[in-house]
Parts: sequence; structure tokens; C-alpha cells
Amino acid sequence: MTPALTGFDYRRVPVADGVSLNAAVAGTGSPVVLLHGFPQTHLMWRHVAADLAADHTVICPDLRGYGASDKPAETGSATYSKRTMAADIVALAGALGHERFALAGHDRGALVAFRAALDHPAAITHLACLDVLPTLDMWDVMHGTTAAVGFHLYLMAQPPGLPEQMITGCADAFFGHFLDGWTKDPRAIPADVRGAYLDACRDAVPSIVADYRASAGVDVDHDRTDRDAGTRLRMPVTVLQQDWGAVLGYDARSLWQAWAADLRHVSVTHGHFMAEEAPADIAEALRDLLTR
Repeated sequence: MTPALTGFDYRRVPVADGVSLNAAVAGTGSPVVLLHGFPQTHLMWRHVAADLAADHTVICPDLRGYGASDKPAETGSATYSKRTMAADIVALAGALGHERFALAGHDRGALVAFRAALDHPAAITHLACLDVLPTLDMWDVMHGTTAAVGFHLYLMAQPPGLPEQMITGCADAFFGHFLDGWTKDPRAIPADVRGAYLDACRDAVPSIVADYRASAGVDVDHDRTDRDAGTRLRMPVTVLQQDWGAVLGYDARSLWQAWAADLRHVSVTHGHFMAEEAPADIAEALRDLLTR
């Protein structure tokens, strides 16, 4: 049996032509949308979501192309652009009756959340981004041999065909590499959840690659346009991330300050999958954000 968020109702919500998202919903109070990262599904929020649902309406979708959400074929750069995926999330919240909501994302979900906050500032009340840099900044800091840590970014940036074929040929080993290597506490992702992640990724290779491919193309263009225009995040922002800057040679806080005036940036000692490794800490940080 596929794991599910205990106490949450599951809904399938149309958000665009031919695209519906799988979403888990629970709680009452001001709405908070939680977006998962790679190579995960909404299940990564299982602990944090249960905590927040005590006094908030919590919405945990699978992103377009992931989990049990629809996976449209990549017909152009817009299909999996973060702009398109962000519009999905705003439409999802709206369909559930929330024109304004707080938004937190991890990894890929953080990139979607970041784009949603830039494109839809009237809708996003608060923003949290976990363990990521904005797309444009990420590519700017990746260089030399230290960039080997992001080999998957370069692989999935290639034109359609080869990356999909290579990853499909060893899907469990590929996705399992990140699940095993990016966590400091293997107990944080139990066997049933790990299996659910691998099952979901195995069925979504083309859409996952398309998501990453967009981040090496159209997403960079969108970020650059905003940076050149001086567009900044208007809402309170919390960023929690590992200190990769010490290895790759950048100052993450400064990079984020260029985008957000009201910023609370925290370097954490947890592994990449921090919402699963240290859910109480993450829930506390999100609650703190929501009071600002």
C-alpha cells in the first residue's frame, strides 16, 4: 500500500488544460501550501504537515510531472517552466478557495515557490525556500570541479532523448543515489517511503527530466529578466539551507538578499532532506515565518 498523509483528504484538482494535481488537504485556519522536492513527492512533508494542520489549512500537492499528478508530454520549454508550475499552484489554491496563502517549497518545489512569489505577489503572503538557490544564481555559482556535485543538473539539461534513456535504464540506482547520499540520517526516509519515492520517479522520468531541462533554459531567462528589472520579493521570506557556499565559494545570504528585502536566512546542519530529518525544527521555522 502506498503511504499517505494520515488525517488528510486527497483531492484531484484541475489547474490547467489537461492537467490536474494530486493534493492532500487538512486542517483549518490560514492556508499554507507545501511543495516537495526531488526525488520526492508530497510525502516528504508528512511530519511538518501534520504539525501545521493543527491550526492552519495545509495543502500538499504533487507537482506537475511528479507523484500522482498529471505528467503532460513536453511540447516546448513552457510545459515544465517554473512559471507554468507556479501558475498550477496558484490555480490549485484558488480552486480550494484560497486567493492568498503562504507558500513553502523544498528543492524543486522551492524554485516553483520562488517563481510563484515573483509572478503572483498579491497571492503569496509568506515564502519559505529550503536548501536551494534561485535558478539563475545556482548556475552562476556552479563552476570547475566543485560543480561535480551537481552532475545531474548537467545531465538533465541535455536535449530530449539521451538523458531520459540513460536514467530509465537505471532509474532506481539513479534516484536512490540522491535519496541515500543527501541525507545525514538514513532513518529519516523509512523503507516504505523510499519505495514510494522510487516508484513515483520510475514512472515519471520524462517529466522530471523536462523539469530540470527547463531550469537550464527558460527558467534562467525568466530569472534574468526579473533581476535586470530589479524585481524583488515583496513578502516575508525565510531561507533554510546547508552551507554549500563553503565548498562552492559563494555567500548564500548575500545572493538571497539581492532578491528579498525582508529575509531571514539560516544555515542548517541537517541533511538536504531536512523536513524529514528535523521536522520539528522546520515546522518551528515555518511558524515563525507566519508570524512576520
